[in-house]
Amino acid sequence: MPRKIVARKSRIHGNGVFALAPIAKGERIIEYKGLRRTHAEVDAGDSGDIESGHTFLFTLNDDYVIDANYGGNSARWINHSCKPNCEAVLDENARDPKKSRVFIEAIRAIEPGEELTYNYGITLDEPHTARLKKIWACRCGARKCTGTMLQPKR
Repeated sequence: MPRKIVARKSRIHGNGVFALAPIAKGERIIEYKGLRRTHAEVDAGDSGDIESGHTFLFTLNDDYVIDANYGGNSARWINHSCKPNCEAVLDENARDPKKSRVFIEAIRAIEPGEELTYNYGITLDEPHTARLKKIWACRCGARKCTGTMLQPKR
């Protein structure tokens, strides 16, 4: 099976992931991989610093997080966008929540050369102050960009 994606420098931010071949709407592109850690382990370490504006963490559930800083693959380089062409899909394992998985799927057809993006959906426990919104600034360039990766609290 030919490789359909590649990680390389991005105009959005740092590295990004780009289509090498056409990707169909609904196609499962890549699994988001990394070490399964508890929220407490992440909070006690250096992976979850909200002041960095950068994360390779993906929340699985109330107990576990995928930390792509450890054992991560190129899915960790997929950038955020306010007008994404992909979405993250959780494949829950009810018997063992630690074994739940996350896949990135296309929400529309993606052409070769196009950068893959999804909405990170970041919400923080702390108030979303102007300072934090600036730290978590969005650089996606979408016409209706919100200017921040932080999502409104519900």
